[in-house]
Amino acid sequence: MRYMRNKNGFTMAELLIALAVTAMLLVAVAAAFNASAINYRENNDIFNAVNSARQALTRITTQLRTANAVNPNSPNNECALITASREDITYRYNSGDKTLYLETNGNSYVLCKNVADMTFTKDKVVEGSETKVKGVQISITVAAGDIQRTLSAAAVIRRNLN
Repeated sequence: MRYMRNKNGFTMAELLIALAVTAMLLVAVAAAFNASAINYRENNDIFNAVNSARQALTRITTQLRTANAVNPNSPNNECALITASREDITYRYNSGDKTLYLETNGNSYVLCKNVADMTFTKDKVVEGSETKVKGVQISITVAAGDIQRTLSAAAVIRRNLN
């Protein structure tokens, strides 16, 4: 039999090169997929934290606007008020566990977790011998991983507008 010079097929070297190129492409695709999954998880975590903070801010500002009175002497990490239904409530930020709480009737409820910082700035006025709070500015910073977002809101206490 005679040896055929025109063989059809690939040599071993060609197959190894093709395999190496395919492996590099698969590694690149896997790295891109992994980065996409990590980015999705981080975005989802910060979305949930911001959404929780927005809900808390909405609740706080709604109750402040209709409040009968706000304690002007409460520290910057809390806001104590008497609601329109004459209920004593306090919104308190605990920096130790990075959580915003609603305290009422001796009970404490979690409003927002992952809070990096929160302040209640009260606009006070003195009328006669009484100090009243006319408005409250609220700043809340939430964190998820290395990402932080700050949200702000303000509320004017309508009963003290006179």
